[in-house]
Amino acid sequence: MHQSAIIFLLLLLHGHKMFAQAPAKNFPDDFLGIYTGTLEIISTGNPSMEIPMEFHLLKTDSAHRFQYRLIYDGQPRNYTLIIHDLKNGQMSVDENNGIILPTKLTDNVLYSFFQVEQNLLSSRLAFYEDIVQFEILFSDLSRKSQTGENTEYEIYGYPITTTQRATLKQQ
Repeated sequence: MHQSAIIFLLLLLHGHKMFAQAPAKNFPDDFLGIYTGTLEIISTGNPSMEIPMEFHLLKTDSAHRFQYRLIYDGQPRNYTLIIHDLKNGQMSVDENNGIILPTKLTDNVLYSFFQVEQNLLSSRLAFYEDIVQFEILFSDLSRKSQTGENTEYEIYGYPITTTQRATLKQQ
């Protein structure tokens, strides 16, 4: 019976090695580079559009600042990704014009949520082996709806009016 337990443990350990995942990638160092693809824009009431897009995530002279460049149809937007607390995923995207957006990193996905005039925007960049999935959702605040009249809370819905999404491949 003792021999059966040893064989079971050996099989368990061997099986664990067979199913172990590849080493985890570390943000941002393991995802630095230039990514390219096509951005699809779908907007309520308008035909969908596709435009070429690039995303650059590159080192700078500072250990906590990275070049964060979005290029839409050849038009660059030069931002800076600032890491405040990597362990807790606290970052920001500095648009280098006085606008600094809080950004959260969770499981190699950057999230940001902000308002520009009457538009609520949600931004998501998910980093994988050699691709970045990019997504921005827009909601016009003037179109919000109230729901839950029979509850003790005021609840508002914000219909999404525009989506922008791209799968960008590392070059």
